[in-house]
Amino acid sequence: MTLLMTACSSPSTTSASEDEGDPVSGGSASIIQVSEPRTLDPASLGNVWATQPELGNALYGTLMINNVESLDIEYKMAEDFSTTDGGASYTMKLRPGLMFTDGTPLDAAAVKYNWDRMKDPTLGSGASKVSPQIASTDVIDPATLKVTMVAPNQHFAQAVVTSALNWVASPSALEKGRASFDAAPVGAGPFTLTSWTRQNKMEFAKNPGFWDAPKPYLDSLTFTFVADAAQRYNAVISGAVDSASESNAANLQKAEGAGLKTDLVETGGGYYMAMNTRGAPFDDPRARKAVSLALNLDTLNTVVYNDAGTVPKTLFPQVSPFYSDIALHVNNKEEAQALFDELAAEGKPVNFAYTAFSTTENKQTGEALQAQLSAFDNVEVSINALDSSAINSVVANRDFQMVVTSANVLDPDTELWVSFHSKSQGNMTGISDPELDAALDAGRVGTTVGERKAAYDTVQEKIAELVPGVFFVRSTPAVIAGTNVSGVDVYGLGSPLPEEMWLTN
Repeated sequence: MTLLMTACSSPSTTSASEDEGDPVSGGSASIIQVSEPRTLDPASLGNVWATQPELGNALYGTLMINNVESLDIEYKMAEDFSTTDGGASYTMKLRPGLMFTDGTPLDAAAVKYNWDRMKDPTLGSGASKVSPQIASTDVIDPATLKVTMVAPNQHFAQAVVTSALNWVASPSALEKGRASFDAAPVGAGPFTLTSWTRQNKMEFAKNPGFWDAPKPYLDSLTFTFVADAAQRYNAVISGAVDSASESNAANLQKAEGAGLKTDLVETGGGYYMAMNTRGAPFDDPRARKAVSLALNLDTLNTVVYNDAGTVPKTLFPQVSPFYSDIALHVNNKEEAQALFDELAAEGKPVNFAYTAFSTTENKQTGEALQAQLSAFDNVEVSINALDSSAINSVVANRDFQMVVTSANVLDPDTELWVSFHSKSQGNMTGISDPELDAALDAGRVGTTVGERKAAYDTVQEKIAELVPGVFFVRSTPAVIAGTNVSGVDVYGLGSPLPEEMWLTN
């Protein structure tokens, strides 16, 4: 779904975590998520703000979360997830007595079933970018699971909290098949599904057996799904809904001005125009560099986002301990034209298609790219507009020349290794470079900030040199909420916890 959401970036926001008094029980909240799921199978849900994070948290609860500022792991249904061998293996300890709503135990065997299942590429899992790191899982006892990694990763817990691995469903319910499960999904989360009218809404009721009583505070939830940014904002400001996951910086700015509550996770990286290096024209690094040099990203920000977005000048924001002043992008029209001419003289003019999906911003980005490159000779861009239903095919088959995707960086390992390591199944661009691989591997196993920063300095330098894509706007993993909503609490990449919410008059 990151292919869909060419979104805006990072205004300053008002935190929703200030002292709001004691929680109030009762009431029903109406919540917007950006996209409706095809199924409620947790393997197919997305645990980032532009997909279905709050829906997944409502049905399944969470094994653990992170503090989005310190990145410290905080445990929920799991009591521990730690390594004693440098990330070669992990041991998970679960809270005793956890139960699914069908009366079966949420134990180590249930986590094993779900995690093993999420390694199946045919499921189109929301965890597919991180589950291949797991070599095997072994039940030690009902409360203990051993997880053996394909290669050491000291920071794998951060990958769990930003993926569907954080959600565990009842194995017995999953065994009944997708249709049966979608009609009656079974988790151990704070809410249970009462109805689903497709392309309309989902309704949920409080789970009286939720492990973290007296949570949830709300009696019920209603989810609707709105891809259009203006419609989301209007629904919150009018009071038609209580909160919405948000992907648009202009909406956040307007929400602040209107006195609404906002909560934003500040990330590095962002959205980038991925260039497929597996074939022409972008198998030639000169073509990638020429396109990058030709683009004025500030102008693109003005055209697409009315200057509300933040253009990423560096891979990490200045607040990050991994920040270095290494430029991601340089605009040089003369050098760009010289490269386009050089390639054309060799019989390789830069002609390519930009694959656009259904959101307004995604299409506008392609049109802005096309307009800027039209000022150059020996380069031609067409726009291949597809319905969002074609996303899975584009991703699975790498059937594109340029497409917008994202690397939204909290802890650097998860997104950067997945996006740019030659051995990663999530490497959309197909970029392959030994020095880049070595630096990504070093960042994965580094134990100190100093060790990891040195590795990620090299990563930044190689991304700027190789140009697998053009980072053009920071992401906005965010929530906006009405003034009557309290307890808005997010983890990971903008994943709200519905059990923490309550309503005031």
